[in-house]
Amino acid sequence: MKKIIMFLLTLLGLNVTTACSQGQYENTDVKGFAELIKNPQVVILDARTAEEYQEGHLDGAVMIDVKESDFIEKAQKILPKDKTIAVYCRSGRRSAKAAGMLGELGYKVINLTGGITAWKDAQMPVTTDTHEIDRFTTKSGKEVRFYALLHASIRMVYDGKEFEIDPVRQLGERKTDYSVMPKADYILVTHEHGDHFDKEAIKLLTNDKTTFITNARCAEMIGYGNVMANGDKKELAKDITLEAVPAYNKTPEHKMFHPKGRDNGYILTVDELRIYIAGDTEDIQEMNDIKDIDIAFLPCNQPYTMTQEQLVNAAKMVKPKVLFPYHFGKTDLKGIPEQLATEGIEVRIRHYE
Repeated sequence: MKKIIMFLLTLLGLNVTTACSQGQYENTDVKGFAELIKNPQVVILDARTAEEYQEGHLDGAVMIDVKESDFIEKAQKILPKDKTIAVYCRSGRRSAKAAGMLGELGYKVINLTGGITAWKDAQMPVTTDTHEIDRFTTKSGKEVRFYALLHASIRMVYDGKEFEIDPVRQLGERKTDYSVMPKADYILVTHEHGDHFDKEAIKLLTNDKTTFITNARCAEMIGYGNVMANGDKKELAKDITLEAVPAYNKTPEHKMFHPKGRDNGYILTVDELRIYIAGDTEDIQEMNDIKDIDIAFLPCNQPYTMTQEQLVNAAKMVKPKVLFPYHFGKTDLKGIPEQLATEGIEVRIRHYE
């Protein structure tokens, strides 16, 4: 089987050689790496330091420093076992070490020889955008990109349209500079809490073409907005629809945080790709009515949203193809991917602390 894979990769121009001394992985050059990472089933891993990553990295790369003592622990949380891992560093040495370690854990790994230095020498593109990016393809072949900003703040780009969900400029030491981002075509806000609703962020993202959609309370607080209540549905464009769905606490001692009927979750459908953004909620019974979800963002932190057990239960009700736990703060998400693997749900953990 390995010889067949090597032959096919060679036909694709990946110029692969085997390196097995530190674990099972393969090497490829810049040309092969560039072809490889076009595949949505490939995860790009930057094995350098955070400082190096910020100076310039491959678009969409996940950063895990191989020199850190918790490299393996972080890798197992973040990197899916059913995807190919395309790893690089500055020159190829640290990434070879990372590839060996991951290979020993059963990952399929391909290492970029020469590292990002060779990549730049070949005039290949890098970016300084430090937000993790996930890409999906719609029914008609259009790309949808999700940028993990922070906590509950998500940037989504589809067919040239900019969507901002719960944009917030700062939480703790983490910041997002919305002044350098494109103006939003659509801003969706789930509810009034400060980690979801930031008037200044909304102002920075708004121009005369922006549609701002929220619940009644936020519209009242900011003085304008297109109000949606639980159960409402809007057609935003010919191929874009939006549904507002319930988001609330059901645990008696937590109901004051998010009372039933006030806040929104959203189901955004773009070219038949269905995206569920749950907002602040627990595993409520209404989730049983949410069907055919491709991508779900479900919160996990106490006492405001869900426990890890509730998150797993919510995922089993909604049954998304891909799940992003978000709004998780310091919650330990270890074990969630394994608990949902038998359900056919791919769990992607990004920096939505």
